Amino acid sequence: MSKPDVLAVAKLHPFYQKALESVYTVHDRTHITDPAAFAALAPRIVGVAGTGEASVPRSLLAQVSNAKVVSVFGVGYDGVDVAAAIEHGIPVTHTPDVLTDDVADLAMGLVLSVGRTIPQADQFVRAGQWPSGPIALGRKVSGARLGIVGLGRIGKAIAQRASGFGMSIAYTARSAKTDSGFKFFATPAELAANVDFLVVITPGGAGTKHLINADVLKALGPRGFLINVARGSVVDEEALIAALQNGTIAGAGLDVFANEPNVPEVLWTMNNVVLTPHMASATHETRQAMADLAFANMQAGTSGQPLRTPVPECAALLK
Repeated sequence: MSKPDVLAVAKLHPFYQKALESVYTVHDRTHITDPAAFAALAPRIVGVAGTGEASVPRSLLAQVSNAKVVSVFGVGYDGVDVAAAIEHGIPVTHTPDVLTDDVADLAMGLVLSVGRTIPQADQFVRAGQWPSGPIALGRKVSGARLGIVGLGRIGKAIAQRASGFGMSIAYTARSAKTDSGFKFFATPAELAANVDFLVVITPGGAGTKHLINADVLKALGPRGFLINVARGSVVDEEALIAALQNGTIAGAGLDVFANEPNVPEVLWTMNNVVLTPHMASATHETRQAMADLAFANMQAGTSGQPLRTPVPECAALLK
């Protein structure tokens, strides 16, 4: 008996790919590599598998008219046209919660790295520079002021970790979280003006594009550091580069970029920047948990069972 057909719209993590192949026939981006053949295949597609960076536009959703679910391996889904998916009766799922700890851990790792210049110190020792004199002083992290842009699950987990360092915590979000116990600022610029480290962990998409712009960076100031573990689109990358070059801010820790995996070469040589390759959730344990959840969502969707973790827009409709 032939297996049901699903479409992979991005390069999938091997854990997710292997799980899917145990039950389905996985067609890898055939809508791009062979559009003519895909036109014949499209009516047989029962599910769409993607990643947080995948594009699932309205035009593709119209072709896969018999699909039962879009299962995203990742918490972000800004590349999916959710409104079009809802119109076509195709719910969208993602993998929240299971990656919260890892992302929060890396955010704090970047805070420590840029504040205490840990990667630069490593290179200082490896280059044999220590005998010539001490490394330049860093920035104390314990007791510093931390601002969080987006106080969702991961934002709260970052705040919990920062509290362990005795940091004072403030945030900005679409609305005040009255039960958080942290100080609320209505705009990112107001928040930036009152913190030493500004951590960005808000969803991507059109609504947050360039939310962190030149004005916010100016408010952060020459002793402030920007940490981005959200989406590259949330930060105006050109404005950030200029701010780093001009001393408008002290430095940055960046796990995400505007045009991944292509990182502007000018950032490579900056000594006040720490760069990581979108690895916030990249541990064996979490990637396996993400794959398990994405696969469970795919199986539930294609078999007509309740979805494990639909995205909020779809969850409201499924109640």
